Amino acid sequence: MTKIALITGASRGLGAALAKALAPTHHIVAVARTVGALEELDDAIKELGGTTTLAPMDVANADAMAHLCRSIHDRWGSVDLWAHTAIHAAPLTPAAHLDARDWTKSVTLNATVTATLIPMVAPLLGTTGRALFFDDARGGTKFFAAYGASKAAQIALAQSWQADSCRTGPAVHILSPEPMPTATRARFFPGEDRAALTPCEDEAARLLALLDQL
Repeated sequence: MTKIALITGASRGLGAALAKALAPTHHIVAVARTVGALEELDDAIKELGGTTTLAPMDVANADAMAHLCRSIHDRWGSVDLWAHTAIHAAPLTPAAHLDARDWTKSVTLNATVTATLIPMVAPLLGTTGRALFFDDARGGTKFFAAYGASKAAQIALAQSWQADSCRTGPAVHILSPEPMPTATRARFFPGEDRAALTPCEDEAARLLALLDQL
């Protein structure tokens, strides 16, 4: 029976790396807004001998995501793994200078989307599936007000779901990636030596190996 991995935020960075790492054992349902990047991911996965279903959509579009989840249910019945890597990285700024639009977008993409997707994806995961969230611990950090607060809200949601389902499933895991040369990190640390960071593919392999031990 085909295993299904749903990756939200699959077009680049850790999401794309996880999709490629899982491709030998899972059919990948890849969700992202950027069509070109999804097509590049599809090509890479085909070279690995894997298969994908591309879902070019905005994860903040609740109707589109509900339709996708229904389609997954109708076609495969369930999802074995959900990795949620979609994120919005607002420009760094002191809390006293927060831009209202950046704050709203941060809360929408980082927190509200998570609260919307958990009830949609949970029935697909059932009691045996696994959900993955990724914590980079920016809450309370200087200049990270919008990103840190909204990302902390996301992780709090994941932690509550983890506690809710610890006896019944699905298994909810909150992993802490090493710094990677992603587009998000480049916005936060533009002058950083990216060669010193862990490649996304290496980090994806490490996190999945860690997951197998949990």
